[in-house]
Amino acid sequence: MSDLPLLPTSLVGSYAQPDWLIDKERLGQRLPPRVVLNELWRVAGDYLEEAQNDATRIALGDQHAAGVDIVTDGEMRRESYSNRFANALAGIDLDNPGEAIDRTGKAVPVPRVTGPISRQSPVEAPYIEFLKSQTARPIKITLPGPFTMTQQAQNDFYADDAELAMAYAEAVNEELKDLFAAGVDYVQLDEPYVQARPEAAREYAVPAIDRALEGASGKTVLHVCFGYGKHVADKPPGYAFLDELNESATDEISIECAQPRLNMEIVEGLPDKTVHVGVIDLRDTAVETPEIVAERIEAALKYLPSDRVVVAPDCGMKYLDRDVAFGKLCAMVQGRDLVMGA
Repeated sequence: MSDLPLLPTSLVGSYAQPDWLIDKERLGQRLPPRVVLNELWRVAGDYLEEAQNDATRIALGDQHAAGVDIVTDGEMRRESYSNRFANALAGIDLDNPGEAIDRTGKAVPVPRVTGPISRQSPVEAPYIEFLKSQTARPIKITLPGPFTMTQQAQNDFYADDAELAMAYAEAVNEELKDLFAAGVDYVQLDEPYVQARPEAAREYAVPAIDRALEGASGKTVLHVCFGYGKHVADKPPGYAFLDELNESATDEISIECAQPRLNMEIVEGLPDKTVHVGVIDLRDTAVETPEIVAERIEAALKYLPSDRVVVAPDCGMKYLDRDVAFGKLCAMVQGRDLVMGA
């Protein structure tokens, strides 16, 4: 957007949820939930939406105070990045979950697809009016991508996973169009499983992603990562599936670089995309200095022009304590300012 500074800053998606809103200890003891887990919420159902509104105000307040340029709702209404949307769709047997192997190799409960996937009603779009009333900054909203939702489901209905992915893509596309119509500036698809399952991704990920992004009237972003730092310690210094995304319809690609100490040469495989460069390590709970952040940005600028870089954390910040998350946001913005000579 024309009013953004060079090297704009942004969250990837989630921010630290308050302890009074969700049981963060229980949340952190397990992998991100794929099915609905209402018991994680500390606030009773009748008051939950009001509490989530208040938590969204807090997330925005921290982003404003830190100086973040592109803000998100912090995903305060979600138990995980994917389960809220995935379990709001028709075609899912909510009472009898399926099972799938997580990217860490563990069997976990997942949505079981027993009929045609379709979006019954808008999921995130109804909250955009509230969000816009709380900020004047450009807004990004995230949705789970169709390939990743396919990997996180038990398919008991469609002929194959490629067909299921296209059905998910149509549902995501409907939500994406509603989000842009409501005034969102960026819509991001979270597709971590293209990295985890590169062979399947080569078969059908890009066509599904392109269908999900079809007709977008604003900027689109695709986030790819190795999993939350909270749950994944050892990460490779390169991506198994990245160059292929240069051919996708997305405008921008968000990647994690800090925790895996990514070989930044890899971004040369994305010559047509703006790249959200992860400069905040979310496994390390120590707050980076602005100088460390600046070094990570400068490492990316050896391979990318500054007008194709967005500065961001590696991934979502939901598992961090709020004081750590806020400190890291401030360091991210200050590190960017150092690079810009501000």
